[in-house]
Amino acid sequence: MMGRVVVVGSLTIDLVTQVERHPKPGETVMGAGLERVVGGKGANQAVAAAAAGAMVAMVGCVGADDAGSACLTRLSALGIDAASVRVAPSHPTGHGFRVVDEAGRSTGVVVAGANAAVVADDLHGLDSVGPGDVVLVQLEVPVDVVTAAVRRASSRGARVVLNLAPYAALPPDVVALADPLVVDEREALLLADSQALPASLVVTFGAAGAAWDGDRMTGPEVEQREQRDVDDTTAAGDAFCGALSAALVLGAGRRAALRAALAAAAGTLGHPGSHRDPRGLGDMTGSRE
Repeated sequence: MMGRVVVVGSLTIDLVTQVERHPKPGETVMGAGLERVVGGKGANQAVAAAAAGAMVAMVGCVGADDAGSACLTRLSALGIDAASVRVAPSHPTGHGFRVVDEAGRSTGVVVAGANAAVVADDLHGLDSVGPGDVVLVQLEVPVDVVTAAVRRASSRGARVVLNLAPYAALPPDVVALADPLVVDEREALLLADSQALPASLVVTFGAAGAAWDGDRMTGPEVEQREQRDVDDTTAAGDAFCGALSAALVLGAGRRAALRAALAAAAGTLGHPGSHRDPRGLGDMTGSRE
């Protein structure tokens, strides 16, 4: 039986608008349009993995509110198993607020909400993983949960893909279990300072491609895309991680997996908004103003 990608991570509802330029402190600028999309690094990566053909399950938390229902409905509609997403009645669903300028530079604020309520007891979705499965984790849920998830998945023989974003220091033994650990250039510098060593390391370079343990590759889609066409690169990293994990669980080798991840990341470029659906379906909740 084909393995699964099990994603442990965040789910949010994001409000995204576009501006000509970012405001200075104390200044107000006008936004053009408003999108309400289901996001969070965890949900984004789960959607990307499913779009790449993997069987996907999600582990996380949402609130007992309309936003939480929208997250669960969206995952289910895409064939993602959300049985291990707990509804936390005392917490609102996480929210994000993102502003994207004409150059594709984005700023944002994330309110963790129910994502901060994820605890080790929520990791029962990992009890059935084993060899052939990939567990994909990021750091928009508590660090102690990330630590527990990586250790539990590895102890059951699953492959761990750890996206060290947003960056936080993790115990060296947890970093060592990542195969690969995925970081961008800035996170790679922070990792170097920590002196923690993963089993293998993928560094992404935006439009310049990515390298796995120094073996660098630039995908053809990235090579052909002009930088001016990149409206917002935030979604690219999540698409990369989801597609990479899907390729690995489907049996691809390193270079083939890297090529698939780069193609998925390139496919998100040229589309505004922080959490674009890699299937090209646009707004993930159907609410656009």
